[in-house]
Amino acid sequence: MDDDRSEHASAEDTTFVAPMFPLGTVLFPHAVLPLHVFEPRYRALVADCLAGDARFGVVLIERGHEVGGGDARFGIGTMTQIVQADEMPDGRWGLVTVGTERITVHEWLVDDPYPRARVSTRVDPEPARDATPAIEAARTALVRVHALRAELGLPAHSGDMLVSDDVERASYEAAILAPLGPLDAYALLDLDDPVDRLVRTAELLQGEIEVLQFRLSG
Repeated sequence: MDDDRSEHASAEDTTFVAPMFPLGTVLFPHAVLPLHVFEPRYRALVADCLAGDARFGVVLIERGHEVGGGDARFGIGTMTQIVQADEMPDGRWGLVTVGTERITVHEWLVDDPYPRARVSTRVDPEPARDATPAIEAARTALVRVHALRAELGLPAHSGDMLVSDDVERASYEAAILAPLGPLDAYALLDLDDPVDRLVRTAELLQGEIEVLQFRLSG
């Protein structure tokens, strides 16, 4: 019984309470997230964050809307760091934030004065296999997708793809650059193995390539 209590206490020690910003989009670590904050509760969140460590959590809304509350939220998210904050004369904020690490939401607290949750950091394990083939497959698929999007006049990335030598960062870069819907993006965020994340990203991109090729065929 003592061991059970010790394990429970240890798990509790790893959690922390974070301000939370539910959104209709998925944020990945290393991604830049600009925000226009106008709701009073999120203005209060920004003010409190800037008075502290300038960090808050972002989670995808499962059902409901960003404005007004009453939403249902997914359980995996990302901490983000405010790197630029501009307050407007009417009290609104223009923010630039950058995703830092994944989090698991263990418990939602009362939304007063803004959403808060007890969370823990969710760390990627070291990959147990060579990541090179997965990185190359994701890079090839990204280049093809963005070339096809450019042909169709859609927004497309024209810079280098997956330049990081770190497999974890490369897996997030691939997810960031992939033009995916929020549910597919969330599925990638929920994967723990960075190689699996790269493989799944390449698979999703292949489906997008087929759609874009069909559109180009007229």
